[in-house]
Amino acid sequence: MVRRAGATAATVLGSAPTETIDMFIERCEQLNMLSMIDLLGVGDPLDILRPLNKAPDIIVIHRGRDEENTRGKMIRYRQVNRIRSKYDSLISAAGGVDLREARSSIFNGANIVVANIVRPDDGWTGIKTTENITEISRKFLETIS
Repeated sequence: MVRRAGATAATVLGSAPTETIDMFIERCEQLNMLSMIDLLGVGDPLDILRPLNKAPDIIVIHRGRDEENTRGKMIRYRQVNRIRSKYDSLISAAGGVDLREARSSIFNGANIVVANIVRPDDGWTGIKTTENITEISRKFLETIS
Protein backbone atom coordinates (compact mmCIF):
# COMPACT_ATOMS: atom_id res chain seq x y z
CA MET A 1 0.00 0.00 0.00
CA VAL A 2 2.73 2.49 0.86
CA ARG A 3 4.50 1.82 -2.43
CA ARG A 4 1.32 2.54 -4.36
CA ALA A 5 1.01 5.78 -2.38
CA GLY A 6 4.47 6.82 -3.61
CA ALA A 7 6.73 5.78 -0.73
CA THR A 8 10.30 4.82 -1.57
CA ALA A 9 11.09 3.46 1.91
CA ALA A 10 9.27 1.68 4.71
CA THR A 11 10.08 0.91 8.34
CA VAL A 12 9.67 -2.17 10.49
CA LEU A 13 10.03 -2.25 14.27
CA GLY A 14 13.12 -4.06 15.51
CA SER A 15 11.00 -5.72 18.20
CA ALA A 16 9.04 -7.62 15.52
CA PRO A 17 9.73 -11.36 15.14
CA THR A 18 12.78 -12.25 13.03
CA GLU A 19 10.58 -13.94 10.42
CA THR A 20 8.49 -10.78 10.06
CA ILE A 21 11.57 -8.60 9.62
CA ASP A 22 13.01 -11.03 7.05
CA MET A 23 9.74 -10.99 5.06
CA PHE A 24 9.61 -7.19 5.29
CA ILE A 25 13.17 -6.76 3.95
CA GLU A 26 12.52 -9.25 1.14
CA ARG A 27 9.27 -7.51 0.15
CA CYS A 28 10.92 -4.08 0.16
CA GLU A 29 13.60 -5.47 -2.14
CA GLN A 30 10.94 -6.88 -4.50
CA LEU A 31 9.22 -3.49 -4.61
CA ASN A 32 12.53 -1.63 -5.12
CA MET A 33 12.04 0.20 -1.80
CA LEU A 34 14.51 0.97 0.95
CA SER A 35 14.00 -1.18 4.03
CA MET A 36 14.45 0.48 7.42
CA ILE A 37 14.52 -1.15 10.84
CA ASP A 38 13.71 1.08 13.82
CA LEU A 39 15.52 -0.08 16.96
CA LEU A 40 13.37 1.92 19.37
CA GLY A 41 13.31 0.08 22.70
CA VAL A 42 15.81 -2.57 21.58
CA GLY A 43 18.65 -3.37 23.99
CA ASP A 44 21.47 -4.63 21.77
CA PRO A 45 20.89 -4.05 18.05
CA LEU A 46 23.13 -6.97 17.13
CA ASP A 47 20.74 -9.34 18.92
CA ILE A 48 18.11 -8.28 16.38
CA LEU A 49 20.36 -8.00 13.31
CA ARG A 50 22.42 -11.23 13.63
CA PRO A 51 19.58 -13.72 13.02
CA LEU A 52 18.29 -11.90 9.93
CA ASN A 53 18.75 -13.45 6.48
CA LYS A 54 19.78 -10.04 5.13
CA ALA A 55 20.44 -6.66 6.72
CA PRO A 56 18.04 -3.80 6.00
CA ASP A 57 19.18 -0.83 3.93
CA ILE A 58 18.93 1.53 6.91
CA ILE A 59 19.31 0.84 10.63
CA VAL A 60 17.71 3.47 12.86
CA ILE A 61 19.17 3.89 16.34
CA HIS A 62 16.25 5.59 18.04
CA ARG A 63 15.85 7.08 21.51
CA GLY A 64 12.19 7.19 22.54
CA ARG A 65 10.34 10.44 23.14
CA ASP A 66 9.81 9.49 26.77
CA GLU A 67 13.58 8.89 27.18
CA GLU A 68 14.66 12.29 25.86
CA ASN A 69 14.49 14.03 29.23
CA THR A 70 15.68 11.07 31.29
CA ARG A 71 19.09 11.87 32.70
CA GLY A 72 21.72 9.61 31.19
CA LYS A 73 19.51 8.31 28.36
CA MET A 74 21.45 9.08 25.20
CA ILE A 75 21.47 7.82 21.66
CA ARG A 76 23.94 4.96 21.98
CA TYR A 77 26.60 5.94 19.49
CA ARG A 78 28.99 3.18 20.56
CA GLN A 79 26.61 0.86 18.76
CA VAL A 80 27.24 2.63 15.44
CA ASN A 81 30.77 1.23 15.11
CA ARG A 82 29.66 -2.23 16.24
CA ILE A 83 26.93 -2.25 13.59
CA ARG A 84 29.15 -0.71 10.90
CA SER A 85 31.84 -3.37 11.44
CA LYS A 86 29.36 -6.12 10.55
CA TYR A 87 26.82 -4.58 8.16
CA ASP A 88 26.92 -2.42 5.05
CA SER A 89 23.73 -0.55 5.97
CA LEU A 90 23.26 3.16 6.41
CA ILE A 91 22.83 4.17 10.04
CA SER A 92 20.36 6.79 11.21
CA ALA A 93 20.15 8.56 14.57
CA ALA A 94 16.71 9.66 15.78
CA GLY A 95 15.06 10.80 18.98
CA GLY A 96 15.42 14.29 20.40
CA VAL A 97 17.94 15.37 17.81
CA ASP A 98 18.85 19.04 17.98
CA LEU A 99 21.86 20.73 16.37
CA ARG A 100 24.27 19.59 19.11
CA GLU A 101 23.00 16.02 18.88
CA ALA A 102 23.25 16.14 15.07
CA ARG A 103 26.94 17.02 15.36
CA SER A 104 27.48 14.11 17.76
CA SER A 105 25.57 11.79 15.43
CA ILE A 106 27.71 12.59 12.40
CA PHE A 107 30.94 12.64 14.45
CA ASN A 108 30.12 9.16 15.71
CA GLY A 109 29.47 7.78 12.22
CA ALA A 110 25.75 8.11 11.57
CA ASN A 111 24.84 8.62 7.90
CA ILE A 112 21.38 10.08 8.53
CA VAL A 113 20.13 12.41 11.24
CA VAL A 114 16.41 12.78 11.91
CA ALA A 115 15.75 16.32 13.14
CA ASN A 116 13.18 16.80 15.86
CA ILE A 117 10.81 19.78 15.53
CA VAL A 118 8.92 20.55 18.76
CA ARG A 119 6.53 23.13 20.16
CA PRO A 120 8.16 25.36 22.80
CA ASP A 121 5.76 24.20 25.51
CA ASP A 122 6.31 20.49 24.83
CA GLY A 123 9.41 20.16 26.97
CA TRP A 124 10.96 17.79 24.42
CA THR A 125 14.43 18.13 22.96
CA GLY A 126 14.76 19.47 19.43
CA ILE A 127 14.27 22.52 17.27
CA LYS A 128 11.53 24.74 18.66
CA THR A 129 8.84 25.86 16.20
CA THR A 130 9.43 29.43 17.41
CA GLU A 131 13.04 29.34 16.18
CA ASN A 132 14.17 30.28 12.68
CA ILE A 133 13.73 26.83 11.15
CA THR A 134 15.24 27.89 7.81
CA GLU A 135 18.45 29.12 9.47
CA ILE A 136 18.70 26.09 11.74
CA SER A 137 18.11 23.82 8.73
CA ARG A 138 21.09 25.46 7.02
CA LYS A 139 23.19 24.84 10.12
CA PHE A 140 22.07 21.21 10.16
CA LEU A 141 23.10 20.82 6.54
CA GLU A 142 26.48 22.44 7.24
CA THR A 143 26.93 20.12 10.21
CA ILE A 144 26.17 16.94 8.32
CA SER A 145 27.94 17.85 5.08
